[in-house]
Amino acid sequence: MAICLDAFVDRRSAPVAAVTWGWGMRVVSLAGFLFAFWLALSGHYTLLLIAAGAVCAMLCALVGRHMRVADHEGHPIHLWRGTLTYYPWLVWEIAKSAWAVTKVILHPRLPISPTMTVVRAGQRSTAGVATYANSITLTPGTITVGVSGNTLTVHALMREGAIDLEGGGMDSRVTRFEATA
Repeated sequence: MAICLDAFVDRRSAPVAAVTWGWGMRVVSLAGFLFAFWLALSGHYTLLLIAAGAVCAMLCALVGRHMRVADHEGHPIHLWRGTLTYYPWLVWEIAKSAWAVTKVILHPRLPISPTMTVVRAGQRSTAGVATYANSITLTPGTITVGVSGNTLTVHALMREGAIDLEGGGMDSRVTRFEATA
């Protein structure tokens, strides 16, 4: 049985070669993610409970659509390709930073050099800037303490972390991730 999803694709604002995800596909995708999350947490797999979970997931996705939170920022399914490379890279950066902070903390002289720095975000959207700020905060030893437009104020536990941020490596990775849309 083939299912035609053509009605769920929004072709009005997209060029002929590039069709965007319409609201219907976004609702179906969100319902699928919610249902999978429900299944993972439930642990009960009777037919009645699975059917109730599917109905609840679809209703929650439709309510999210009605409240306008299931949009391109609330459920960014258009970024799925970028997550395949960005998330593993971010996990690796978190691990490297955690190891560096652990070595500093366990050192008998505690050689920290707290530093405040300001970095510019090269992202085009507010979601991109938020992703950059959150990525900085997720890496141990650095925390974004302020955001004003595309300017981020960052506290680093060690000067090397601030220098690394000022080098722009993380900024360029987040910009590439944002560009996969």
